Amino acid sequence: MAKAKTFYLCRNCGAMQPKWVGKCPDCGAWDALDEMTKATADPHRPKALTGLRETVGPGGRRMVTADLEMEPTAIAEIPPLEIPRISTGVGEFDRVLGDGLVPGSAILLGGEPGIGKSTLLLQVLAELAKQGQEVLYVTSEESAQQTQLRARRLGAGMSSLKVYAETNLEKISARIQKLRPTLVVIDSVQMIYQPENESAPGSASQLRDCCTELVYLAKASGTAVCLIGHVTKEGMLAGPKLIEHIVDTVLYFEGDTHHDHRVVRCVKNRFGTTLELGLFRMTGHGLEGISDSANLLLEAHDIAKPAGSVVTAALQGSRVLLVEVQALTVDAGLGNAKRKVTGADSGRVAMIIAVLEKRAGLRLVDKDVFVNVVGGIKLSDPSADAAIALAIASAHMNKGLASDTIVLGELGLLGEFRPIAQLGQRLIEAERLGFASAIVPKVRTKSGGVKLTTLQMNECRVIDQAVAILG
Repeated sequence: MAKAKTFYLCRNCGAMQPKWVGKCPDCGAWDALDEMTKATADPHRPKALTGLRETVGPGGRRMVTADLEMEPTAIAEIPPLEIPRISTGVGEFDRVLGDGLVPGSAILLGGEPGIGKSTLLLQVLAELAKQGQEVLYVTSEESAQQTQLRARRLGAGMSSLKVYAETNLEKISARIQKLRPTLVVIDSVQMIYQPENESAPGSASQLRDCCTELVYLAKASGTAVCLIGHVTKEGMLAGPKLIEHIVDTVLYFEGDTHHDHRVVRCVKNRFGTTLELGLFRMTGHGLEGISDSANLLLEAHDIAKPAGSVVTAALQGSRVLLVEVQALTVDAGLGNAKRKVTGADSGRVAMIIAVLEKRAGLRLVDKDVFVNVVGGIKLSDPSADAAIALAIASAHMNKGLASDTIVLGELGLLGEFRPIAQLGQRLIEAERLGFASAIVPKVRTKSGGVKLTTLQMNECRVIDQAVAILG
């Protein structure tokens, strides 16, 4: 029997290399190459070419040509695709998927251990079972009895959802083809294996083969497949990037185990937008969806003007979340000053500190600066730049803003306040929650959303004007 040919696949960028090297030549990641066997012929893939024939091309070169089964079609003549949706009964999960579950789609859900992935999908299956849908929960990490214990805690112990404890992919595929469920959950994909593949379960080769098989099965049978995946220490989905490419939707389950709220964020969706996110609260009876989430992360202060605390409005999909940013500055000890950031990009905060020193005249080079976004939320919206800057300046000067003041704006390297997206929507939400004033960029057009509210506006062009408001 001929020895199977092997190659090495980078789990960071997906590039293939003929031999193992410590550093990926394409993306530069260290120790990221996994050994994989050469892919065998795929019996599921439809043959696209027929009528192969050999011809002689220019210069006597041998060429293989073929007759194509399908001719190119003008995009205006292609009929629109009507995508049916099935409501899962969990509103926040439907929001992230794009108004419901698409039959035959493949979904990959990743998150840290214990964050609530299995809990969420068990609740989704239980709601679908209440609607009379056929559903299947394949557990490869726990026994059927352990799954039943969790279902009882969630109030789904008496539902009609079926549990199948198995790790062999061939048996799982046969069971799916027999039941033809609306949704099947694989918990988790790292623990199932393809018997024909000699690699260990969880290896890059096994993940590729198992995921490819399950995706083809979903497309052929019309059953939606949801795969639960592990994550690495960096918070990324474990395994080669090829897994994320072959599925239709990639979801990340985020949150802090020390807080009760959870976030389901969509980073890829072939049937909807990637801007939406779902918000949940972890309770003793499972996850509860949060519909009105604007003031979820706000806490009332007894101090009228707390130094180092600033509130901003972050736009997450179509939602507006009011978030408190806290900062603290203290004299640095011997050595370099420390910069510790939680919930924001540390590189962005370093830039903001440099702008405050150069443009606002604050001496922070000998100060330890700590920045924290309250509630465990991660801010990636550049509109929080002004809030972070004023929180640091407020802590350094020991002067605070009024508790009913909100700060919005992107900060440039010249110290200028730059406009942000959906300013009017953010201000309307802040006014609804009782805020009275706002520090915003100077609007150069008549429309811009500023006049849509009755908030007292402090329009600033540069960071100096915003710092002068402190006190």
